[in-house]
Amino acid sequence: MSSNIIPKEQLSAYQRWELNSLDGSATTVPLPTAEEVENTHRQAYQEGFAAGYQEGKGKVDAELARLAQLMSALGGALNQFDETLTQNLLSLALDVAKQMLREALRVRPELVLPVIREAVNSLPQASQHPHLKLHPDDAALVRSLMADELSHFHWKLIEDSRVERGGCRVETTNSEIDATMENRWKRILVALGTDGAWLE
Repeated sequence: MSSNIIPKEQLSAYQRWELNSLDGSATTVPLPTAEEVENTHRQAYQEGFAAGYQEGKGKVDAELARLAQLMSALGGALNQFDETLTQNLLSLALDVAKQMLREALRVRPELVLPVIREAVNSLPQASQHPHLKLHPDDAALVRSLMADELSHFHWKLIEDSRVERGGCRVETTNSEIDATMENRWKRILVALGTDGAWLE
C-alpha cells in the first residue's frame, strides 16, 4: 500500500497561511453614513417602484386589451340577439294579426265589402265583361248587400271555393286584380321586409 505523504523536497513553492492579528492592526472597512444608507434605500425604493410600475402597467394594458375584446364580442352578441328578438317579435305580431283577421272575418263577414269596393273601383268604368270571383259564402253576402251596385255596372258574380273568405278576384277582358287574402298578406310582408305564407 502506497503512502499519501509527499516528501518536502518534492513540493513546489508554497506560502504559509497565517491568521491575521486581531489586535486592530488589520484593515478596517468603513461603515456607510446614515445619509448614504438613506440614499441607497431611496434609490432601491425608486428602482423597485419603477420596475413594479412597468410590470403593473403591462398587466393593466393586457387586461384592458382583453376587456376591449370581450366588449366587442359582447356588442356583436347583443346585436345578434337584438336582431333575432326583433324578427321573433315581428313574426309573433304577424301571427297574431293573421289570427285576429281570420276571427274578425268569421265574426263580421261584411268586412269583405270594402275590399270588393276597392277592387271594383280600381278598374276603369268602361271595363268589358267584369267578373267578380268570391268564396261561395261571401258571394251570398255580396248578393244581398251589393246587388244594386253590381247590376248597375253589369258585374257577373262567380262563386269560387278556391278564393278564401275575405278576399276576391276581379277579372275583365283586359285586366285582373288579385285581392285574395293570400296576395294582400304577401304585400304586407313585402312592405315589412319579411316573407311567409298566408296559409301555414
